[in-house]
Amino acid sequence: MNDNVQSIDRGYGFGSLAEQRNKVLRNTYWLLALSLVPTVLGAWLGVATGITRSLGGGLGMIVFLGGAFGFMYAIEKTKNSAAGVPVLLGFTFFMGLMLSRMIAMVLGFKNGPDLIMTAFGGTAGVFFVMASLSSVIKRDLSGMAKWLFVGAIAIMIGGIINIFVGSTAGMAVISVMAIGIFSAYMLFDLKQIVDGGETNYISATLALYLDIINVFQSLLALLGIFGGERD
Repeated sequence: MNDNVQSIDRGYGFGSLAEQRNKVLRNTYWLLALSLVPTVLGAWLGVATGITRSLGGGLGMIVFLGGAFGFMYAIEKTKNSAAGVPVLLGFTFFMGLMLSRMIAMVLGFKNGPDLIMTAFGGTAGVFFVMASLSSVIKRDLSGMAKWLFVGAIAIMIGGIINIFVGSTAGMAVISVMAIGIFSAYMLFDLKQIVDGGETNYISATLALYLDIINVFQSLLALLGIFGGERD
């Protein structure tokens, strides 16, 4: 009888754990979808007003890094409170605003809107593939974290250097690397949720949002470099 009771307890425990993981994943997907709204609003405002047009070179880098890391620190501090979601949405608005400079440049091409939609579709495709893989891969991917972090740092350093060098070829190489690294990060972050390694949906949303926005802007940069049509 004791063995039966223990079996029931174990089964209930596994059920509760699976239910918690599904809840985190569901809330993450909802918040991720919601986060795209302020991103689009920020990008639209930036393009419409040209407010970010002067943020080039070192000034743009300082504003972006200062704002991004400031918001991420605030999100980490508020992720367990009612303020967590509004702070996260404020961050996604800021990211949309920062993205507007690249979007405005791409819209300067004759086929600009098509390039933006292609980048959006490509990013959605990458996310779908990684979400599907995360649900079928049984292997623990936690060992990827160290290598992905090193890759992300290398991309950031390369990007900062290229701001001052202004190399189109350099931008293309960095964009290709970023697509690879952040697509892998997407799989890693999704697997963390599926395996129960990430239990806070605000932190999970932040991680996936950063993966998605990096893949999107890198795809957009590549499409602009190789597919932009001048009038």
